[in-house]
Amino acid sequence: MKQLIIVTGLSGSGKSIALHALEDSGYYCVDNLPATMLPQIAEHLQSENNRQDDSNTTNYDRVAISIDSRSVAIETLPAHIEQLKSQGITTQVLFLESNVETLVKRFSETRRKHPLSKDTTTLAESIAVERELLGDLGKLGHVIDTSYISANKLRAWIKDAVANENSGLTLLFTSFGFKHGIPLDADFVFDIRCLPNPHYDPKLRDLTGLDAEVQTFLEAQANAQDMLNDIRNYIEKWLPSFISDNRSYLTVAIGCTGGQHRSVYFVEQLTKYFAPKQKVLTRHRELK
Repeated sequence: MKQLIIVTGLSGSGKSIALHALEDSGYYCVDNLPATMLPQIAEHLQSENNRQDDSNTTNYDRVAISIDSRSVAIETLPAHIEQLKSQGITTQVLFLESNVETLVKRFSETRRKHPLSKDTTTLAESIAVERELLGDLGKLGHVIDTSYISANKLRAWIKDAVANENSGLTLLFTSFGFKHGIPLDADFVFDIRCLPNPHYDPKLRDLTGLDAEVQTFLEAQANAQDMLNDIRNYIEKWLPSFISDNRSYLTVAIGCTGGQHRSVYFVEQLTKYFAPKQKVLTRHRELK
């Protein structure tokens, strides 16, 4: 086994969707593995992959394993990950996150029972217990906030994340609308709502920051260009520090009111500037 992706996070945040997306990308997938069995299953798959005979038709070079809060000794997961890395297995963690309101809505719509629920606890309380139980696992890898995105968009984001694995630090720019909430996975959040809003121009209202007309409008705003340069310079100044800290991802969220015009334009411009010299991913949360 050469590459291992561990999918974990809050129940209802889309772990099953993520695992299916990885399976579609050619990964051999294992669902709901106890954390204590991670070294054993890795060793078994490694030995199976080394057994090059006619009966071994499955390739275990790329493996994805889902581990959730019900796992035995979930607190041992960081130590097991370090053990696998010391054995030369490239290990990446995808941590799926979502806000309480969205999780409550998803469980209510599907009428599923939360895995940690008890007769004496509400759904919201069970979610809070699980969040505390998973603790700092999100710091082990890439956090994806699924609160306001569709299943199709999550699949696309998972495939983007996989495509950028083993590439050092990936700089991720995401646009969003404050009226829909701040992304939970953001390392930096820049608020650009103070800038002139193309929404109030009837000719621009139905367009987005991807359209030339909106770009021309914002390029003519001196304060918009000043703020864009300030954000760019700030990221450029501190990016080497994050790279030297062995970070896998640095997520920069740019927010305007609706996430349609200004934030989309800023993300596109920042991507254009940094892409030639850094691995970059681009997301527009509110765009379909």
